[in-house]
Amino acid sequence: MLSCPSTVKRIDWGRAMETTDTRHKSRAILEGRDRAGARAMLKAIGFGDEDLEKPIVGVAHTWIETMPCNFNQRRLAERVKEGIREAGGTPMELNTISISDGVTMGTEGMKTSLISREVIADSIELVGRGHMFDAIVCLVGCDKTIPAGAMALLRLDVPGFVVYGGSIAPGRFHERDVTIQDVYEAIGAYAVGKMDDRDFKEMEDNACPGAGACGGQYTANTMALALTFLGLSPMGYADPPANDPRKDETCVEAGKLVMDLLNRGLKPSDILTRESFENAIATVAATGGSTNAVLHLLALAREAGVPLDIDDFDRVSGRTPIIADLKPGGRYVAVDMDRAGGSPLLGKRMVEAGLLDGASRTMTGRTIQEEVEGAQEAPGQDVIVPLQNALRASGGLVILKGNLAPEGCVVKVAGYTRLEHSGPARVFDSEEQAMEAVQAGRIVAGDVVVIRYEGPKGGPGMREMLGVTAALVGQGLGESVALLTDGRFSGATRGLMAGHVAPEAAHGGPIAALRDGDTVTFDVENRTLDVDLAPEEIESRMSGWTEPEPRYATGVMAKYAALVSSASEGAVTDARLGWEANRRS
Repeated sequence: MLSCPSTVKRIDWGRAMETTDTRHKSRAILEGRDRAGARAMLKAIGFGDEDLEKPIVGVAHTWIETMPCNFNQRRLAERVKEGIREAGGTPMELNTISISDGVTMGTEGMKTSLISREVIADSIELVGRGHMFDAIVCLVGCDKTIPAGAMALLRLDVPGFVVYGGSIAPGRFHERDVTIQDVYEAIGAYAVGKMDDRDFKEMEDNACPGAGACGGQYTANTMALALTFLGLSPMGYADPPANDPRKDETCVEAGKLVMDLLNRGLKPSDILTRESFENAIATVAATGGSTNAVLHLLALAREAGVPLDIDDFDRVSGRTPIIADLKPGGRYVAVDMDRAGGSPLLGKRMVEAGLLDGASRTMTGRTIQEEVEGAQEAPGQDVIVPLQNALRASGGLVILKGNLAPEGCVVKVAGYTRLEHSGPARVFDSEEQAMEAVQAGRIVAGDVVVIRYEGPKGGPGMREMLGVTAALVGQGLGESVALLTDGRFSGATRGLMAGHVAPEAAHGGPIAALRDGDTVTFDVENRTLDVDLAPEEIESRMSGWTEPEPRYATGVMAKYAALVSSASEGAVTDARLGWEANRRS
């Protein structure tokens, strides 16, 4: 029995549950005399006749030796396979790539991160289609692997779900908990002499103590929670930290659970609705989660065929109070939330307050309300607060529009109160240019830092700006400088920062018309982002604008730039864009 605060229903595995053809896919590739060649190939690596007569279940993961986020997944995959075998299936393991945002941050390599979401989804989809798995479990860890695994699952639409590999434990520095966010802020503090060599090295050495994804309510933990309430990840499975023994127990249960879903024929398309997506958005808002959830949930809605647009995030967030005190805006990390009562406790409070649709189904077949009924709260915890003690009356995400962002942009307001800023633009055409100016002390209080040509197409790949934003905070400018970009922000970003500005500069969006000294105004209360220029002046400036040459002419980066949609649509690759380009040529 799981010892974590999970409410997943235990299943009686002796009970006959066969109501569907559990080999609905694999029969075509493994059954009959004409498939002897396929069986012979699989027998070469240890599968026997009995194995190949059972349902085939893919176990996809993103283990890679380039980061801590996914480093436990080979071990966890073995546990999932153990559960599948116990429940009467045959597991087949597959592995794909991932990119570390934290390692590549601030370099050209960061452009590959969002692109990896598409590559991972494509890879899992291809293997699932090619080898005709009857069901699939997707083990995920870092930021882009989580939505990517879910995207692949939705495309394949076979019984299955996503299992999060878990959060890293917090590090310790000067008797306090720290995360990777503190390292990036230390870079800014070190640059202006606020931290000495010894402390800087101690912070670097101790911030990340082992395997697991970044510890605050950054993108990985945000998306793991969102998928739980979307219904694509079983309640409570994401909560145990990466190196907690409960994570291994959870993965054995996951192997058994996927066989139950297969026996019942329960697929993602059977459960995902508009209400499911609004539940996911609400939990992001209630926890002060990452702005990247906007991109990823828009992408998932597109895969599921569920209508969802960028304005829905502002509407749902506006009715949802923040009730989880999590970094970067709060005090605690994901490990603390797990100890407090985890996702079931958060869900119970939100269902009772009418902030979630408790009737929405999950991949266990149970409703959200049923899943959270057994939530357990740790005595004296103050990580997840009661609704009457909400940390903020409305949620952490707002969508601004205006003459700089006609399609919208995303601002996270969790953890701070500054909702208006007006100042002169300091315009940079790349993250590197902006970072150089910050490090050289050329950004001063009152400025609006503008970083453009970093969007989905222009980057390509929509880099995160954590290096720049954290350096500003580290220099003491977090409360006096604003920033806007057609790129993204890390879930660890804090301060008045607008990301995903759309249309992006590379598409001729108005952000391309900005010049140094233009007065830019953020007005969060009125949901506007504007430059103090007449429409005629913006049009005049843009009349001389020409689309820049692609930064990559060949390879995966070039293909992505040619096919990617606007950030306001989830920055998904869209084959129709390629077809239209071919017709024009």
